[in-house]
Amino acid sequence: MEEQTPKKVMLSGIQPSGDLHLGNYLGAIKNWAERADQFDCFYFMADMHTITVRQEPAALRRRTLEQLAQYIACGLDPEKNTLFIQSHVHQHAELGWVLNCYTMFGELSRMTQFKDKAARNSENINGGLFTYPCLMAADILLYQPDYVPVGEDQRQHVELCRNIVQRFNSIYGDVFKMPEPYIPKAGARVMGLSQPENKMSKSIPEGCIFLMEKPEDIQRKFKRAVTDSDTEHCVRYDPENKPGVSNLMNIYAAVTGKSLEAIEQEFEGAGYGKFKPAVGEAVIETLRPIREEAQRLLQDKAYLESVYRSGAERASYVAEKTLRKVYKKIGFLPR
Repeated sequence: MEEQTPKKVMLSGIQPSGDLHLGNYLGAIKNWAERADQFDCFYFMADMHTITVRQEPAALRRRTLEQLAQYIACGLDPEKNTLFIQSHVHQHAELGWVLNCYTMFGELSRMTQFKDKAARNSENINGGLFTYPCLMAADILLYQPDYVPVGEDQRQHVELCRNIVQRFNSIYGDVFKMPEPYIPKAGARVMGLSQPENKMSKSIPEGCIFLMEKPEDIQRKFKRAVTDSDTEHCVRYDPENKPGVSNLMNIYAAVTGKSLEAIEQEFEGAGYGKFKPAVGEAVIETLRPIREEAQRLLQDKAYLESVYRSGAERASYVAEKTLRKVYKKIGFLPR
């Protein structure tokens, strides 16, 4: 009998520090769901990362469970993907500490996300905020993945992770696999509706479409979306001069599968008054089955618990093999 080649491993996580939004879905999760047959996928709720900023405990628990329900509703089948909660797999924290000791102070102080977050949280610049990339490297390396799907904003962290791999392997031999950043071509880069020059973000809720949002609220945000001062109100793809309209066209293309040229033709002479509600309606219909399925799943807490328990068991099994190897290499006595 022919031996099957093992699938390449892919891993990613999103912090449950707020509700998932259209940018998370179109830019990441939608693509994750399509990879289950090609890769051995691990996806987690990065709850340990959220506490670099103070969280309301009950809200964090609620959002973690809601995020799991939304992952499944977006098409991440728990039978085909390993879905787990980061804090349920103790190896993340353990390897995170080890990697702290193999990461240089200068490397961490050059991280642009640390500088940005420190500027925004000047009253709480804690050690976790500074060493966050070491925990992120541990998240990745425990599963020896081939690819890590990341947005441009996380590319620097993956580069640091690769530096850590190089340093550790040069001392102890071939311990970690070198992960490659996987920047999907198809993932739409979704910008904010109120500030189209910035990525859609839960920190600017008026320009952000949340997956669980009511249809009427989604439509209201699209009707108020920033377009441009062009008196012709012409629907044309021009990211430099018409960033708002171009963003709406990208969103419409991502949810309908239509090309930008076809969209220009569809709304020729129609103006923004027709175009913006049409984009809103297309998004509402795309998100409706996700919202309804997530709401249904949240009524079945026992099922969600069974998913995250079995996910943590499988993740722990894989992670423990890596951690044991690391502990042996650095000289810790076996347990």
